[in-house]
Amino acid sequence: MTSSDAAPDPLTEPLAFGQRMQILRERRGISRPVLGGLLGKSPSWVKQVETGKLQLPKLPMILRIAEVLRVRDLAELTGDQSMSVAMFIGPGHAKLPAVRDAINRFPLPGDREAPSLPHLRARLDRAWQARHSAPNHREVIGALLPDLILDAHLATRQAQTSEQRRRAQSLLAETYALSQFFLAYQPDSSLLWRVADRGMVAAQESEDPHAIGTAAWLLTQAHRDAGPRDFDAADEVNRAAVDYLRPLLPDADDRVLAIAGALDFELGYTAARRGASGTAWAHWDDAHDKAVRLPPGYYHAVTSFGPAIMGAHAVTVAVELHAGGESVRQAARADAAVIPSHPRRARHRIEEARGYQLDGQPDVALATLEKANAAAPDTIRYNGYARRIILEESEAKSPARRRRAASLATKAGLLAA
Repeated sequence: MTSSDAAPDPLTEPLAFGQRMQILRERRGISRPVLGGLLGKSPSWVKQVETGKLQLPKLPMILRIAEVLRVRDLAELTGDQSMSVAMFIGPGHAKLPAVRDAINRFPLPGDREAPSLPHLRARLDRAWQARHSAPNHREVIGALLPDLILDAHLATRQAQTSEQRRRAQSLLAETYALSQFFLAYQPDSSLLWRVADRGMVAAQESEDPHAIGTAAWLLTQAHRDAGPRDFDAADEVNRAAVDYLRPLLPDADDRVLAIAGALDFELGYTAARRGASGTAWAHWDDAHDKAVRLPPGYYHAVTSFGPAIMGAHAVTVAVELHAGGESVRQAARADAAVIPSHPRRARHRIEEARGYQLDGQPDVALATLEKANAAAPDTIRYNGYARRIILEESEAKSPARRRRAASLATKAGLLAA
């Protein structure tokens, strides 16, 4: 290919919508048949849009295309800067600079005396509890993270024995896990990757199966959220962790069993993103088999895995497979009230809303998003799927639905650029 044949950059050159769509599709490694299937359209429809033979799609379809292509800003797809709305990246939190500084800083052993490992363990437990119980969870953990990151680093550097160092590395890996929840969907993807990588290194240094499984769970999500080209990398990390934990499961404690179940589900989640229905549900079954072996009220602090979450996971699989009817059926079976975590409950409500919209029930979708906002405004504010539904319904033909969407957007700050 000569330089004159190279595809132009949709962010720097004035291109038609279809040209931008084709370039972004190819950058994500998605074929026309796959994109068409995810949109409920034929490959020829995709080709006609890309070549300009069809008119610009209406806003609801533009938003669905943006969702499938994981467009970070709607203007990347439309070329219209007046439509500059963040899709999968939320606003930068006020505490992001302090957390970034703590992550980028490498304290020396003599900076100050590290707290004891039991003290660090207790602080992490309180931080996870605060994350699950606070509707404004990013505000809460953003305030705790800078000191936790510093002290966890100091603990690893000042450890006196190899056993102490391994325990400290496990706590550091868990601190990075908490950091990843704070950083998710914020405008600093390089920092998120730094945290995911460092968490995996610390976990492996700890030689703790639970820490290793948790770090792999988070790294899998980072790869998958990067788009279809990274699905293979997500599966590679995921399967390696599953294989590593498998021989340990007969004698595993609840934490290790839970992280193994969470990893099984992640394989199913990625398969659903690929459109592989049978594989996705088979991995959900594997995860369910582990969930029922856990105590009835068990709830894993990092992954939220446990018996109560499997209904929510079933909704997610159905939604990612774009099966509207099945999504609604699974939503009817799932009981969000048993999910103790405010942010995880809100995330489940958002998945339900996606299912209702897929099933042609936009009013129910908006009502479900209102429940998500009541559970944890901090979750809905940063969620690209919620943002897409709100944007779409703000252009609905029904005046009542438009008003409801506008009211929810105002409450949750979903339209903030």
